[in-house]
Amino acid sequence: MRSPKDFFRPLAVGAPDPVREIPFPPSRMIHFFPAANPKMVAKAPDMAAKVDILLANLEDGVPATDKEAARAGLLEVGRAWDPSCGTQLWTRVNSLDSPWALDDLMAAVTEMGDKLDVIMIPKVEGPEDIHYVDRLVAQLEAKAGLDRPILLHAILETASGVANVEAICGASPRMQGLSLGPADLAANRRMKTTRVGGGHPGYLVRQDPPGGDIEADRASYQQDLWHYTIARMVDACAAHGILPFYGPFGDIKDTVACEDQFRNAFLLGCVGAWSLHPVQIDIARRVFSPDPADVAHARRVIEAMGDGTGAVMLDGKMEDDASVKQCRVMVDLAEALAAKDPELAKAYAGDAAGE
Repeated sequence: MRSPKDFFRPLAVGAPDPVREIPFPPSRMIHFFPAANPKMVAKAPDMAAKVDILLANLEDGVPATDKEAARAGLLEVGRAWDPSCGTQLWTRVNSLDSPWALDDLMAAVTEMGDKLDVIMIPKVEGPEDIHYVDRLVAQLEAKAGLDRPILLHAILETASGVANVEAICGASPRMQGLSLGPADLAANRRMKTTRVGGGHPGYLVRQDPPGGDIEADRASYQQDLWHYTIARMVDACAAHGILPFYGPFGDIKDTVACEDQFRNAFLLGCVGAWSLHPVQIDIARRVFSPDPADVAHARRVIEAMGDGTGAVMLDGKMEDDASVKQCRVMVDLAEALAAKDPELAKAYAGDAAGE
């Protein structure tokens, strides 16, 4: 067993020291673009100005014949990338059991690792997958002479991954966060849905028969297929100081349901979601930014509580120490987002002035 002291030592001679705390810049959307598409590669700088995280996708959705072109597209974006733009640059490599993963990792780290913030690893089954990538990336960082570590992000796409989620989160100080991968997870669990994220009309609860009459009209309520998994993922991430994300919502046209799913994830503790199409960028920006009215209320509670101890009555509701902790989450996030988003800065400042 390794000593706890060794956890924050580099896994290769010459590799940078691991981080001790995961940074949390604005991360409301991870916007995927197909790195094998030259037109999308050319648009990457413009797209970067509109999103918090831009991800070059090398995995699912890229045909086998285009894998090398996707890797070349990632490198083209990376070599021209300006880290001062304020947007994070990520890539999703191919799964570790594929013929392409090793070349993806070698190219990403050694040829543009100084521009890359996070590598997303798909279909992570357990901590052993992270241990493998952790050591390999350290060796490649040393070879490339990098002075800061590249972080890792795992996708929960199998029942084994969910069962091992706590161990995955704690597998390496490189672990930046987790995303829910609902489509692959549904297949692995043998769930009877062909949707990519979101609910299902068959997954519901129904009102008891009024007066015992089973023929009477009875209200039914659609339930969230993903509530358990998201909640478990959020708890595991929070316990290990890393960040949880909702993954893809496949029905691009159903913006209403997309917003509902994103908001469920936000309320449960996710910091962002994937955007697969430009229309989902604005949804994620709106949902994962606290409502200005909620931020204004949170500031009022913090001010009313003074030193943060005891209890007060505010607008007929009791507020106490736990209320302050909740409100600080809201205010801290709002202030971090306002530092990047001028429109939000104006909205939050306006509510502060109107208190």
